Amino acid sequence: MWPEGVPSSAAVQEILFWQGQTMSMMYQIIGQAINKTGLADTHHPQDYLNFYCLGKCESSSTESPLQTCNSSENRALGLAQKYCRFMMYVHAKGMIVDDEYVLMGSANINQRSLDGSTFKGYRDCHGRLSANIHMVREEDSSLQPVYGYRMSLWAEHLGVLEDCFCQPGTLECMRKVNSIAKTNWQIYAAKEHKEMTGHLMQYPIQVNKDGKVTTLLSRRRW
Repeated sequence: MWPEGVPSSAAVQEILFWQGQTMSMMYQIIGQAINKTGLADTHHPQDYLNFYCLGKCESSSTESPLQTCNSSENRALGLAQKYCRFMMYVHAKGMIVDDEYVLMGSANINQRSLDGSTFKGYRDCHGRLSANIHMVREEDSSLQPVYGYRMSLWAEHLGVLEDCFCQPGTLECMRKVNSIAKTNWQIYAAKEHKEMTGHLMQYPIQVNKDGKVTTLLSRRRW
């Protein structure tokens, strides 16, 4: 959602194009599997796979806006004050699997970064921390550190903690998260200024039941 570089540049547009193609391919595979199992009437590809982005929308400030000059920094500040919307760009990578395994760091999640190999003499090995912690008993999941780490992230980005978040693999949990993320995107894209619940937003795409990906209604470009 927030690629590095000028959004309208050819390089960034190329990245966004192939990003969209990858999403479409993944959703179509899931849509075909749902149809094959006869669950198309009750299930949706976004019950199983989702893409999100982070942002912040604040209510209008009652204070007078700061005086700005012609510097690019102050122009950016003036726009931020006017629209009260901010991108959140976190240059970090993380993976949590089944509340038991966690990988954190800035290393890219690909073979070149993770196996320590070299590419044209360059070793892409940013800092990385991994842990594999098996739960002793299922009922004690709330005491596990990886579980606690995930729940703290969800509380930060979703702004709330629901009981269903304890079971992230359930449809109830997935649909609750999607509902919050969709509402946040609607607030972020609306003309009026309103506080969001957390920072997690639906990625601005429309996914049909068959897995076809299109732009959101009323959104021509993203």
